[in-house]
Amino acid sequence: MYKAAAMSQLSADTIQIHMNAHNHQTFLLYQHIVSKYSRKLKKKMMMINQDQNKTTTIDQDIINNHHHPNYPLEMDDHEFPGGSHGFELFSRFCYNNGGRIKIKINVSNVSLLHCCSLFLGMQNLLQQTESFLQDMFYWSWNDILTCLKSCESFVVYADSCGLLQNLISALLAQNSDLVHLKSPPSSSNYSAETSSNSSSSESINKQQSSSTKSAWWFDDLIVLPPKIIEKIIKRLGSYGTNNNSLILTKFLLHYLKRSKTTTSKSESYGGLANTAVNGVISVGKSTFSCRKLLWALRVVGSGFGLSKECRACLEKTIGEMLDEATLDDLMVSAGHHYDQAYNGGVYDVNLVLRLIRIFVNSSDNHHHIQRMKKVGRLIDKYLSEISPDHNLNISKFVGVAQSLPDFARDCFDGMYTAIDIYLQSHPRLSLEERSKLCRCLNYEKLSLEACKELAKNHKIPPKITIEALISQHSKGRNDENMSLGRMQSRVVALEEACRDIKGHQMLHAPPTTTLVSTFPTTFC
Repeated sequence: MYKAAAMSQLSADTIQIHMNAHNHQTFLLYQHIVSKYSRKLKKKMMMINQDQNKTTTIDQDIINNHHHPNYPLEMDDHEFPGGSHGFELFSRFCYNNGGRIKIKINVSNVSLLHCCSLFLGMQNLLQQTESFLQDMFYWSWNDILTCLKSCESFVVYADSCGLLQNLISALLAQNSDLVHLKSPPSSSNYSAETSSNSSSSESINKQQSSSTKSAWWFDDLIVLPPKIIEKIIKRLGSYGTNNNSLILTKFLLHYLKRSKTTTSKSESYGGLANTAVNGVISVGKSTFSCRKLLWALRVVGSGFGLSKECRACLEKTIGEMLDEATLDDLMVSAGHHYDQAYNGGVYDVNLVLRLIRIFVNSSDNHHHIQRMKKVGRLIDKYLSEISPDHNLNISKFVGVAQSLPDFARDCFDGMYTAIDIYLQSHPRLSLEERSKLCRCLNYEKLSLEACKELAKNHKIPPKITIEALISQHSKGRNDENMSLGRMQSRVVALEEACRDIKGHQMLHAPPTTTLVSTFPTTFC
């Protein structure tokens, strides 16, 4: 129709409109039709015609063929609502006699048509779309979602003209869970009435806890693009550091888990990822177990543009309760890696190393030796699990092995097992590297069986074997001396107990003189 005319057949009434997009589409339209329904295009075309009339030299071939020097009208695809698709809808409206042959307006296209009519100044189309949008508060839940989803390619313009806010209001009006989550506006009056509103905040918390069990709308909202989800969260007053809602936090984690992002789109999700982490930190250990926190870290850390500050805060929360983690929790894949210092390997060893350091540096853990020993057993199992990885750098293995204090392990047999597996999986290690591995062991805390295995292991450097045997010998002597000392102490304690018993008996026995005086003198 209006695109099919060849360049050589353009009349003076034809205008080229180039949409500057990645596919660079060109529309060929009649000026008298387009200008009749769009004030904005009419003004632009008048300016082009004025520039053409000022031209003093015109090609003779153009005059002979009655062709007008047709200059294209450039339009930015990103500026125009809906891009090329939106402009095509506008063109269809114009060529359908300005709507006398009406375009069927529905929830899928009303947002685009409304924004196009505003952008181009089309009063006829604008009246039709406004009439349709007046009933949005009576639409079904799915119709509102469909209309919101259609705004994905022109969110900025839909937001600037107020359409997006109206659709969000209609959406919230149909979801009682979200309505109860809406935070009150911050003002001087509100701060003065904080005490009187404490009971209402408690009821909201109860509604939040109850709604977590019936969050039927989670899967419905995942169809919306991140910018619209961000607008909804902001409307609820829970964006960024203001998020203290458990239900919204769980939704955001669910949304991010189900979303597929690329590096080019990661910035769109950054605000949502940060908001989710702030919600996790606000409810913290009281709601999320260590396993759930590590799961949340896996979700938000998978290329969603999470800020370094939020990541550090979440890792601090996890690290402080590392003793509650299991081996499966720590087996975090390095497939979607975000750490620039990462240098290969199947598992994210750098993350585990950071969590251990946080746990060790926590002031409370120095007074809870049992918690530290529990982490020690966990890390030995972790080292055994990651040792077969051929890409695991020896410095990473040693870093994890030496990250805990010596008192965190009563026995170093688990550490020796991990070292033995690593040596078998990395047969080309030099003598110096093998010695470096074995320096992680405390030979005096090896069992006799483990020490015998070490002595038979041909991969262990001879010098290390001798040091381990000498430590075992010294340990045996110390144990004998300790046993002899305990026996001597026991003998002394028994002697003291005997003296105490003898003294007690003497105190309670009758005096000898009294017994003698009672006998008759004749008997004596």
